[in-house]
Amino acid sequence: MTSGNDDTGAPAGRLRATSVGEGVEIRVGTPSGELSLICTPARARELATALGLAADEAERAVSADPVTVRADELRRGDVRDGDRAMTVDSVRADGATTHITWKSGAGRSWNQLYDADARITLRRRGR
Repeated sequence: MTSGNDDTGAPAGRLRATSVGEGVEIRVGTPSGELSLICTPARARELATALGLAADEAERAVSADPVTVRADELRRGDVRDGDRAMTVDSVRADGATTHITWKSGAGRSWNQLYDADARITLRRRGR
């Protein structure tokens, strides 16, 4: 993964994560230099989870009021309102039933069936 996007207008830094042997290298580059960290895959997953949860908190702080939609109107990336982050990974409508695959902030996935007209409250809409 490589990222160099910065919405602030300041020169963008670079963030890169790559596999190195049995570890994961995370490189952060800015105009003033570069930092390299190597960690275990488990630590990299912990970091990814922590970043995802922090991003959810930041978005929650500036997000609009929750919106309620029918189950058959859900789309990938929608985040359910509640105590824990639950993101729609996939949606499949089958007549009067909608099959939703959810993904947790920790990366776990599960499927749930809803009536197509069931109302689901979202923290934010996916893109």
